[in-house]
Amino acid sequence: MPAIKKMSVVQLTMLTAVNMLGSGIVLLPTKLAEVGGISILSWLVTATGSLALAYAFARCGMLSRKTGGMGGYAEYTFGKAGNYITNYTYGLSLLIANVAISITAVGYIQTLFDIKLDSLQVGLATIALLWITTFANFGGASITGKIGAVTVWGVIAPVVLVSTIGWFWFDSSTYAAGWNPHDRSWFDAAGASVAITLWAFLGLESACANGDAVENPEKNVPIAVLGGTLGAAVIYIVSTNVIAGIVDNAALVSSTAPFGLVFAKMFNPAIGNLVMGLMVLACIGSLLGWQFTVAQVFKSSADTGYFLPIFAKANKHGVPIISMLILLAIQTALGLLTISPDLSKQFDTLVNLAVVTNLVPYILSMATLMTLQSISNVPPGKAMITNIVAGIATAYSYLALYSSGAQALMLGGVATIVGYTLFGFVNTRLIRLEALNNSVPTQTVAAQHIVGQLIPVNDLSAGATHNRTLEVTP
Repeated sequence: MPAIKKMSVVQLTMLTAVNMLGSGIVLLPTKLAEVGGISILSWLVTATGSLALAYAFARCGMLSRKTGGMGGYAEYTFGKAGNYITNYTYGLSLLIANVAISITAVGYIQTLFDIKLDSLQVGLATIALLWITTFANFGGASITGKIGAVTVWGVIAPVVLVSTIGWFWFDSSTYAAGWNPHDRSWFDAAGASVAITLWAFLGLESACANGDAVENPEKNVPIAVLGGTLGAAVIYIVSTNVIAGIVDNAALVSSTAPFGLVFAKMFNPAIGNLVMGLMVLACIGSLLGWQFTVAQVFKSSADTGYFLPIFAKANKHGVPIISMLILLAIQTALGLLTISPDLSKQFDTLVNLAVVTNLVPYILSMATLMTLQSISNVPPGKAMITNIVAGIATAYSYLALYSSGAQALMLGGVATIVGYTLFGFVNTRLIRLEALNNSVPTQTVAAQHIVGQLIPVNDLSAGATHNRTLEVTP
């Protein structure tokens, strides 16, 4: 049987960058214009934090022997409750993020077709788009996944174009006039847009999922993840700052389709409309894929006992329709509850909440690195370097939490506490499943959960594959 050809480090780097260059940037120039060109300081802070997160996730992926991504990482330190809350908050973050993507598409549609929707109409259009993209997945994700893989270039191509040829239209006086319209201090400006810039990098943790598909993963996965993240950061920073030198600040702040606006100014309104159309298609393609992905995240967690069984039910095509409908109902409520007279403000509310809930699994994953390195017998010098990087990533995560605002922190905190409440129901099912799998009485497993938990840990020293048991007592 011929060996499977694996990706080179360059191919994986490109794949990582493309995975991050999605619909998250579509409304960013408008949001950053609210702060001004000085928001580049936020980009530099976020780029540094994202690189630290990317490297730490690459190390987690190389050391962990548990499935489930971030949930598996968290379980090494925080046990089953850590695995559960990581999956719960991550799934919730994706759920919220999709509503924000839908709002982005509605904003571009308004400008493309020159229509003005009131706040209720924007909310209803957002919900309608979510319903359409959910129902389109009922037959399976094979076609919608391929659509998303093509339409994402409707975002990537304009962003790369404006980053390269946009300099021919760049006016330094326009850029200078919008540098700091609100006279913010450098410190205030550096933190003002951290949450919205992190929004563009959400999903960087998924870049580590292709470790088995690349040659020499121990060396090449960290290189590809760092290179891809750095490449995405450069494109993000360059494109948004070029736009700030082409379109004046006031026009950017009031636009719901900033990339259409800049291409209309660079070329003509017809080209601007074409770009807006491409970006609408990209957002819809992204939604098609992500609506299915969110349901699959909940289904896979339900399959392993971490979520309620109803999320695991699927039809003959493997589509978790009941789960999709439950999640769609939650998104519908979010779309109605966050209605705002200003589409941009509604987008802000959802993005900040998505960032807060996504940072919970990030922070838990960073905290587990010390445990992972200890049980993997990583040399102290190398472990210290990784722990320092994880510390930087954690500090950045807390800064992003703070910059998300009091409302997002409060709502995100409540949502996380609700998750822990639900875990009370889930844990009883976990105990029954564990007892069934090990052919022991339920009371025995419950007692272990209370008095002392037996956690199987892979002995990774010298490439060993056998398991040892670590006794953990309260």
